[in-house]
Amino acid sequence: MARKPHLRSVAAASARSAVSPASSAAFATPGAALAPASPRPSPPVPARPPCRALLGPRPLIDGEDETNYDVILERISADVAPADFVEEIWVRNVVDLVWDSVRLRRLKSRLLHAAAHQGLDRVLTPLIGWASADELSGKWAAGDEEAVCQVEELLGRAGLTIDDVMAQTLAARIDDVGRIDRMVIIAEARRDAVLREIRSRRAAFGQALRRTGDAIDAEFEDVASASGSA
Repeated sequence: MARKPHLRSVAAASARSAVSPASSAAFATPGAALAPASPRPSPPVPARPPCRALLGPRPLIDGEDETNYDVILERISADVAPADFVEEIWVRNVVDLVWDSVRLRRLKSRLLHAAAHQGLDRVLTPLIGWASADELSGKWAAGDEEAVCQVEELLGRAGLTIDDVMAQTLAARIDDVGRIDRMVIIAEARRDAVLREIRSRRAAFGQALRRTGDAIDAEFEDVASASGSA
């Protein structure tokens, strides 16, 4: 049977270990105990580079305002509240996909506006013939005041409006509009997939935390049961 160490020797060893070199020096030097201990310099914390600097510049094209992009980024970041860098990457993906959707819708509108002369040509052809309609619609698109007035008169006499012109414009560029709409659908589906991935990752992380907590609780219960039986 192993011999238990003497209580006095154990107490003496504990007392010696409790006295640190700093406190020994304070007892050795008069007045040293009153001097404040100089704090240890903390190791420098590496600066965390901003997510934008790591993931590249804003995906803007000519005519787009970076302020609008930053507003979307800030608001989505505030709503999602990314917990780590992985979620910051996903948030950036969501913002870029939202920006793509907004851009595509805006460009679709501008496409129809720029191609309005094609719709006007289709509307005017039954009224004044193909050659005259082509020439008049070209002048109308260029902003010629006389041509604008003439077009308004022709449309008014036929009981037509600019809506009829834009309807024919849509028909003329329906393939382009359809491709743009499909691109919008794809961008929005990818956006929703990233948001689902964030929710799934957080749910899995929460389940892992609950399992860890349950395991720790079970260990404490085992220890408490063993102590009670002893």
